[in-house]
Amino acid sequence: MLTRRRFGALSFSALAAGEAAYAKRYLERSKFPTNLTLINSNENPEGPPAVSIEAMKKALPLGGRYRDQDMDALGDEIAEMEKIKGEEVMLASGSSEVLNCAIFAFTPEKFPVITCVPVFEMPIETAQAMRHPVVTLPLKSNYAFDVQRLAEESKKSTGGFIYLCNPNNPTSTITPAADIDWLVANMHENAILAVDEAYIHFDSKIESAMKHVSAGKRRVIVFRTFSKIYGMAGLRVGFACAKADLLQKMMPFRSNSISVVGVYAASAAINDPTVITERRQRLNGTRDRLCGWLRQQGFDYLEPHANFLMINVKRGVRGVIEGMAKQGVAVGRPFPPLHQMLRVSVGSEPDMARFRAAFERVVRT
Repeated sequence: MLTRRRFGALSFSALAAGEAAYAKRYLERSKFPTNLTLINSNENPEGPPAVSIEAMKKALPLGGRYRDQDMDALGDEIAEMEKIKGEEVMLASGSSEVLNCAIFAFTPEKFPVITCVPVFEMPIETAQAMRHPVVTLPLKSNYAFDVQRLAEESKKSTGGFIYLCNPNNPTSTITPAADIDWLVANMHENAILAVDEAYIHFDSKIESAMKHVSAGKRRVIVFRTFSKIYGMAGLRVGFACAKADLLQKMMPFRSNSISVVGVYAASAAINDPTVITERRQRLNGTRDRLCGWLRQQGFDYLEPHANFLMINVKRGVRGVIEGMAKQGVAVGRPFPPLHQMLRVSVGSEPDMARFRAAFERVVRT
């Protein structure tokens, strides 16, 4: 695994602003009950799996050391799992940190971030904070990324950092693998394609873009996290996979080590073959029951492929968000231009029961 010490360069910590930071920022604008049911940040209500909790107990006494060897071992395990080389994996504090590293490394002033909206805002806001250009395009009518227009914009800019989230946050929709394959083949030769696969494990039928890394494509980076299906949002473990020369350019912007507790938790989870399949089945079952209830109530939604969904509330979403919070349920923030669409994370069965009760009170009135 590529680490800062292996790279031999000084670095500084990148801002790791993730999903929770955006949700908290929005909620602080109004006064709400303190005992909110939190289904606003796409977190996993199950938390870390039992095997990870046991592994963390063993890791706690090791917390006095940086334990680079354990980070290297986790990186090698990920590489073996994804059928790539160890040098093609870079660990970081959640996928947010490696995304920021990529923005810092690959968006000089003349190369824009190119993406479709709505999407996870962090790459856009990071580039804007650096006063670098951003090109935003609308999603297609089926809420997939418009790969043809993304490729066109990369050619206009003779490069650029193309950000594609699959499944997409906030829409929970997917971009077909054939479209992504086309984009890899047709984007400008100087462009970087960044595929954010934070939610890919919730749909077993999605083909990962990781195949482009294993095939040696030199301009593709795939981002993953242990925050979502693995339930480790608070542990902050993520990684990027790409050719080693791309990761080397990102390394100076990455902090040194991640938590040894998180490393042990992640290692235990990926070595238990039941974690993903069992969690996907349980959470998707809860999601499907919510979808069935929405259909009975006459509400449309985008067909979900992750642990959240977008519901058409048939009115301005900001008032619904605030009304839900006053009922004790925190739901997703607004995602312009979807001004009547409400993002709801899938929580536990009791969480969703409270959501249904609050939703009826707020939206039916």
